[in-house]
Amino acid sequence: MAMKPIFGQLSVSQLYCRPGLPLGVNNLAPRSGFIRKQSSNSAAQTSTAIPPSTSFGQSKSSLYQQHPLTILPLPNLLRSYLVATVSSSKILLPPCLSILSFLAHSRYPWLNPDHNTVLRWVLKQTFYSHFCGGETTRELQQTVTGLKEIGYKGVILAYAKEVVLGIDQVQDNEDVSVKQALSAWKEGTLKTVEMAEKGDFVALKFTGAGRLALDHLIDNSPMPPALENATIEICDLAVARGVRLAFDAEQQALQTGIDSWTLDFQKRYNPSASNKATVYGTYQAYLKSTPATLANHLAAAVEKDFTLGAKLVRGAYLASEPRNIIWSTKEETDQAYDGMIDSLIKRRYGTTMPSALGAGGNFPKVNLMVATHNQESVRKARKACTEAEDKDIEIVYAQLMGMADEVSCELLQAPALSDETEKAHIPQAYKYLVWGTTGECVKYLLRRAEENRHAMGRTKLDQRALGAEIFRRMGAAVGLAR
Repeated sequence: MAMKPIFGQLSVSQLYCRPGLPLGVNNLAPRSGFIRKQSSNSAAQTSTAIPPSTSFGQSKSSLYQQHPLTILPLPNLLRSYLVATVSSSKILLPPCLSILSFLAHSRYPWLNPDHNTVLRWVLKQTFYSHFCGGETTRELQQTVTGLKEIGYKGVILAYAKEVVLGIDQVQDNEDVSVKQALSAWKEGTLKTVEMAEKGDFVALKFTGAGRLALDHLIDNSPMPPALENATIEICDLAVARGVRLAFDAEQQALQTGIDSWTLDFQKRYNPSASNKATVYGTYQAYLKSTPATLANHLAAAVEKDFTLGAKLVRGAYLASEPRNIIWSTKEETDQAYDGMIDSLIKRRYGTTMPSALGAGGNFPKVNLMVATHNQESVRKARKACTEAEDKDIEIVYAQLMGMADEVSCELLQAPALSDETEKAHIPQAYKYLVWGTTGECVKYLLRRAEENRHAMGRTKLDQRALGAEIFRRMGAAVGLAR
């Protein structure tokens, strides 16, 4: 049956097929996001089985080195270009931010996307589909299947419900009982763990539990029994399913309490003997205090004999944190991030992260998540892995869904591009997916938009790379480019 051309002379096979493969249902690139396709045998369709050459005579290494985004399905590529264009525009982004902020904090039911059909449709077809995994179990599973078919090792799932310190705390007092908020958070997180597969992560955000968690975190007091019991239930289910938990960082006003709770659960669920961490803590490199905090936690892991699970990010609350607690320049943040990653991979302290007072040079067992959109940081981490004496460190790399696709695609193509010195460390790439109703995800979407505002230069580079890949595919389809 002849395929109807699209985009003028561009046929479906030219736009969707993986390089070097004939047109066929099993050779169509997965199209999660725009067209989600459930697969009964994702392992058979994974794109890690890369064809030996392209239809234009290029080797796979040559093509992927020159064009990392070639592995990205076309619908995702086009949507990424549209979102990057908006996010990198000084004219278009501010009104989008204002609208999202208004929706996130509005108390009018008709401005809640879950109660406004038109608003829900607009958000779901644009920003929601780009950054979020789905509203239902079926939608989420289809998105995850598509990502794993492309070559991702796994995903990091997060339930969208959260509370941003400020107006939400007041609303929670008025609108939702403590018991109801905790129950909804527990059931949503348990459901997320049940949807995750072995080897996946689930991100856990304590503020989603509502006022009970907020009050104790603000006071830096021990976890209340009701919340502790709920968290134990979540951790026990994660262990049973072979799923790992990442306790997310939040605003610094709450972080000291979160760190205390996280360490307590790491002692319970990360026995040193297994060298496997079920519970990971999150460390934000843009905070001046983070290297010392991480060093103290490493010392605690040595003292209490547990494996430290560490997820390193640059940070997501730049707009709401006091400026004096953040590094003065981006370069300082980069140095802190890369220095801590290097120390963790090579299992040694350094100038960026000296050992904690009284800890000596002892280093515990560590499982590491390199969560960054910075391509240079990823490359430095991979290089450190080849230089480390201990090659047995558990390390994964993660980017948010809808962001840093060029970084992710380079990781996915690493098996085909690695030389002999790198084959001992083939990177495991993960995508962070938030799921929930469109209304529940509005605050998350707002944070992503704010992050793009603070990294407009990087977003502009992303837009150019995405645009270049679109034109490359168009040219290749008519024989004008490779």
